[in-house]
Amino acid sequence: MPLLPLKLIQGTKPFLIIFLSVGNFELNKIYKGDCRELIKQLPDKSIDVCLTDFPYGVEYDYKSWDDTKENLRQLIGELMPELLRTCKLVVITTGTKNMWLYPEPTWTLAWYVPSGAGVNSWGFTCWHPILVYGKCPYHSNNLGSRADVIRHIETTEQNGHPCPKPINLWRKVLERVSVKQTDVILDPFMGSGTTAVASIKANKQWIGFEIEQEYIDIAEKRIATELSLPSLFFGEEKKIIKKDVQSTMFNTENGNGI
Repeated sequence: MPLLPLKLIQGTKPFLIIFLSVGNFELNKIYKGDCRELIKQLPDKSIDVCLTDFPYGVEYDYKSWDDTKENLRQLIGELMPELLRTCKLVVITTGTKNMWLYPEPTWTLAWYVPSGAGVNSWGFTCWHPILVYGKCPYHSNNLGSRADVIRHIETTEQNGHPCPKPINLWRKVLERVSVKQTDVILDPFMGSGTTAVASIKANKQWIGFEIEQEYIDIAEKRIATELSLPSLFFGEEKKIIKKDVQSTMFNTENGNGI
């Protein structure tokens, strides 16, 4: 059984089910290692949503990754089959030029930047693709339709990672692709922890993979800061969940917390 129930919380109707682990992975932790190897330990369809930002193959100065286009093609070929095997819904920001390198998606969402974010051969880049593989959660849960475009005007926080996503944008994307509080969110490229922070803000549980220790350290600090903040919307329920969502990085080579 991939999901192990931990407790029931009586703050919502129906009760919110809190899970302890998925497969071999405890929830709300970052695991250090190559995502192509770690993901093999996840059971089929054991993750509700994968929300991630792949490398772009544009020579970003990552600490543990040679960001070339050829390496990106190889990474997509190796990782995408595993993401589609393990996740019920896969959501990827790809960059406009790279979207054609990926398998054909179910649909393409977009985040829209009215003032532009960069320049392309036709002018200002005002939209960025979000490839989705799987069913719309609003349709699946009889919640009606939502726009397939997310407007974004926020600047990106500079936190030591070469390509962090703005936290408010990422939470908007998360809330567009996940409607259940019990959803488990996976980010195989956790980087500086934006997916974890967005998940905590949305009162959801998560798992992160990250190969570079320096980025894990940044993520751990951001997660600890978010967990220390009071909730304006969830009251005591959010506090109870936070108590269980202690972010601890594990080294999968020796199985010990670091």
